[in-house]
Amino acid sequence: MSIVQVKDLRKAYGSVIAVDGISFEVEEGEIFTIIGPNGAGKTTTLEMIEGLQVPDQGTVELNGMNWKQHDAQIKQIIGVQPQSSALFDLLTVYENIDVFQSFYSKSRNITEIIDLINLSDHQNKRVKTLSGGQKQRLAIGLALASDPDILFLDEPTTGLDPQARRHIWDIILKLKEMGKTTILTTHYMEEAEKLSDRVCIVDQGKIVALDTSKNLIHRLTKEREIQLLFVDGREAAERILGLAGKFPAVTKLEINGSHLHIWSLKPEESLYKLFQYTSENNMSVEQISIKEMSLEDVFIAFTGKEWRD
Repeated sequence: MSIVQVKDLRKAYGSVIAVDGISFEVEEGEIFTIIGPNGAGKTTTLEMIEGLQVPDQGTVELNGMNWKQHDAQIKQIIGVQPQSSALFDLLTVYENIDVFQSFYSKSRNITEIIDLINLSDHQNKRVKTLSGGQKQRLAIGLALASDPDILFLDEPTTGLDPQARRHIWDIILKLKEMGKTTILTTHYMEEAEKLSDRVCIVDQGKIVALDTSKNLIHRLTKEREIQLLFVDGREAAERILGLAGKFPAVTKLEINGSHLHIWSLKPEESLYKLFQYTSENNMSVEQISIKEMSLEDVFIAFTGKEWRD
């Protein structure tokens, strides 16, 4: 069941078209991730859905309600963590959440929120003493103040170290277990791939692809890259090159020193034949790997751009 419906959203700033006809639906309990380069229209799209900006055209419905007729009701069912969060530095973690809860007609137990964002040991510390990762977790805690049905997290892990980033991932996955619907924007491909039920790739204000990570990768290509490193060096790689070139499933071959790169539509079958040959001819393979396509490969294929932070 769709809890968020976005239809034909458009927004321009003078001659610059930031969002150009974006439409999608988000299912209840889903983690829906919007990815794209800087200036793609991610944040503008999010702000229109959140009611922070008025679209030039198009409609937004949240749990069957729209901003024109149900402004006050919608504010009670959404939680927003913007890119730059406003925290009260001289108040404690507990006091910050308490202040935010005063704005809503319903709320979640503060101790439960603090436990969820893993700040129980810091609940009586002033915000100014917290680390960057702890402040970001608190920002998510503030978004949870009203126990919302729908959460908007705008690049929640930007600028954090890998460990702090994974703390945020754990929180987002816990929210899914609780049945919350999360709309997320991110620059990190690994993050989108690990967290998302579906991924929406946006470029130049338009959706260029929307599906599960797995389906997007599968749609891109079925071939995989096999990498082999030979003990006997380039000479051995060249021998295998001649053999692999005869396999029907092989689409491309490259040699780089002692490394042989083979692109195959049937990597397991190709490997079986290669190992049969190397075994019969006493050839030693030092290293082998099959490289899977990633969401970053999908992004580059659909937008023609290198990923930019």
